Amino acid sequence: MSKRRFRKQKLPAEPVELEITSLSHEGRGISHIDGKVAFVDGALEGERVIASYIRRRNSYDELRTESVQQASPLRVTPPCAFAGTCGGCSLQHMDPAAQIEFKQSVLLEQMAQALGHELIGVEILPTLRDTDFHYRRKARLAARFVSKKGGALVGFREKYSSFVAEMNNCEVLVANVAKLIAPLRMLFSELDGKMEIPQIEVAVGESAPDLTAPLVVALVVRHLSELSAADTDALTAFAKEHQVEIYLQSGGVDTVTRLWPLRETDRLSYFLPDFGLELGFHPMDFTQVNAGINRKIVKKALDLLELSKEDDVLDLFCGLGNFTLAAATLCGSVVGVEGSEEMVHRGGENAIKNGLTNTAFYAANLAKSFENEVWASKKYTKIILDPPRSGALEIIHEVAQLGAARIVYISCNPATLARDTAELVKAGYHLKSTGVMDMFPNTTHVESMAVFELT
Repeated sequence: MSKRRFRKQKLPAEPVELEITSLSHEGRGISHIDGKVAFVDGALEGERVIASYIRRRNSYDELRTESVQQASPLRVTPPCAFAGTCGGCSLQHMDPAAQIEFKQSVLLEQMAQALGHELIGVEILPTLRDTDFHYRRKARLAARFVSKKGGALVGFREKYSSFVAEMNNCEVLVANVAKLIAPLRMLFSELDGKMEIPQIEVAVGESAPDLTAPLVVALVVRHLSELSAADTDALTAFAKEHQVEIYLQSGGVDTVTRLWPLRETDRLSYFLPDFGLELGFHPMDFTQVNAGINRKIVKKALDLLELSKEDDVLDLFCGLGNFTLAAATLCGSVVGVEGSEEMVHRGGENAIKNGLTNTAFYAANLAKSFENEVWASKKYTKIILDPPRSGALEIIHEVAQLGAARIVYISCNPATLARDTAELVKAGYHLKSTGVMDMFPNTTHVESMAVFELT
């Protein structure tokens, strides 16, 4: 039997003029071409644009805006010269205030769909925003030596491509990192191992509770083969000149070693001044990319929990204790649960660092039942949920069975939050309030929060 060959549909060469009728949840303009749905990158509702084809599917087409014939009043000029090609941002052409309103509308629409009715009686929380640019403290930058470009490229990948965007600056990375892109390109162009460095992990910490104090930048350089002595010398000289920390990574996370400066600790820190906390983390640890909005989210979440010294709190998907340790300053006791043993260790480390004695951290796979876990036998009055994008469906009914009076759910995916909300409501909880926070301005990423009370 001959094998059927599947070929990509040939793309029309000529651009088309389109009327944009609405926005998709991913922030792309929606139009129609001969009755077929078209998603248009870089277009806003109410606009007329000239767009070229990127991909063709059986049920929809994807296009990119080439020019705007009639602009939306919400359109702004992107401050970044590379916004049109770099895949790091997708909404720089929309007014920042309109971006958060759009994200709120996505959340509310998905909540209403999941519940099967409008959100009558549900408090819509005020949106939370911080700075719109130079906020990003965690990133993975691609690196590639391209002789046709005259040297190395360092940055995010291009939209709809695996190529590294040709960029010398970035408007979303913190300024301390953005200004390093051009010098890193020059450095990597001259290294012996320039063909063997595919990426740089970026992590930024704080040096003092005073949030105007200098930031600490750490760069973890991934290398596929051993670097020469000349290359490590060049990286060390770069670290000294630009006052950054340099780590090398030859394989998995366990191969990360500090190159410069030479000292015993490999911890960065961030502060939660509202709670008098300093949280230490390794440059490869997961931490929130936007420290300013993270501080606001932690404070808002704990305000909504209405904690007192009589409360015993459970924090599921706790990471290194971002919410756990802050809650510990307000309540009687708090248990943090996380899938990563390393993060559990970090949480305990940070509890000791901050002199907190009313915390306990446990490692558990929260993608399956936790009914036999020792911590699950305790009684909790309040619960914090902060799962990954996939949500907490596997355990949501067990969470409900714990019978906490109030649950605050922080989500990075409104679709899974809405789905889990419907399950909590079925299990006897009432959706009290919900709203969004702009963790990733200028992107379509939606960070949201919901508060549930036991009925």
